[in-house]
Amino acid sequence: MTSKIGKRATIRDVAKAAGVSIKTVSRVFNDEPNVRSEIREKVRHVGQKLNYHPNVAARNLARRRSHLIGLFFENPSPAYVTELQMGALKRLRGTGYRLLIFPVENRADIRGAMVSTVYASGLDGVIVTPPMCDDPVILDELLSSHLPFVRVAGDNSIDKTASVIIDDEAAAFDLAEYVLRLGHRRIAIVIGDETHRSAGLRLMGFRRALQAAGIEPEPAMEIQGAFTFQSGLEAGRRLLHHANRPTAILASNDDMAAGVLQAAHELRIPVPQKLSVVGFDDTALAKMVWPQLTTIRQPVFEMAERATDILLRQIETGTAPETAKLSYDLVIRFSAGEAPTG
Repeated sequence: MTSKIGKRATIRDVAKAAGVSIKTVSRVFNDEPNVRSEIREKVRHVGQKLNYHPNVAARNLARRRSHLIGLFFENPSPAYVTELQMGALKRLRGTGYRLLIFPVENRADIRGAMVSTVYASGLDGVIVTPPMCDDPVILDELLSSHLPFVRVAGDNSIDKTASVIIDDEAAAFDLAEYVLRLGHRRIAIVIGDETHRSAGLRLMGFRRALQAAGIEPEPAMEIQGAFTFQSGLEAGRRLLHHANRPTAILASNDDMAAGVLQAAHELRIPVPQKLSVVGFDDTALAKMVWPQLTTIRQPVFEMAERATDILLRQIETGTAPETAKLSYDLVIRFSAGEAPTG
């Protein structure tokens, strides 16, 4: 049972070969109810034999949906972005939805144009990541449009919209406390991009742990970074050329921690014997550098997967926005050791 060479099988061909109505074939391929299991199986078998593929464009037009999801991100870390994409794609597998990627180099360019971009691309909903997801102009625009959207790592105190988060402040506290337990007292911090909510929360957690141990913040021991390898490298060079250099450096993400490691290697400072370095996120990079990074595992893959799940339910059923708080883990590897005694 085959269709003619060069002719694409149609829904009419399937209906005729299966001995059912066109409407029944449509119900089967749209996974609609009220079709007997034996009929459903027969229609799918005939469709497979005829190499029939439903006309997705026509089906979407009828449903007034494009089955396209947009992922907007403004993050310099390739590892972080990859985790976001893979998490979203996993949840979309088998749903008929596809993912469109929208990298944003300058947030000012998307302010006031987010919704028009969404409509022009025919998106059914969007996932927005830091720092765009906390931008008040972009948030107001999305809320006014009534478009389904979910924020990854969005500040839930700003607006009670759908978000997937971890407790960045608590995670940073736990990381710094671990370094303190190793005996370090001369501890420096490489701060993340100040436009990111997470950077401020992680700095708060680091500082709170140090102050609880009786260590007051020292301006020379806090260097502003940008969540990039290069900014970590530059911060590491500055800190390690200090007359009273730190014995431990807390970097606000893995990319910057890798940059600090590079600075230590340049100066022939052994890690972790003379310097401990820790990161945050536990991206693939954390296991690619040497020594492998002690870090906080932010489940970016799972956060993107969960955000996509929440978004799909908003689109399909009109579910009210919800916030999901996922757990984090302290991952102990080889880049942090006991404070040097000499």
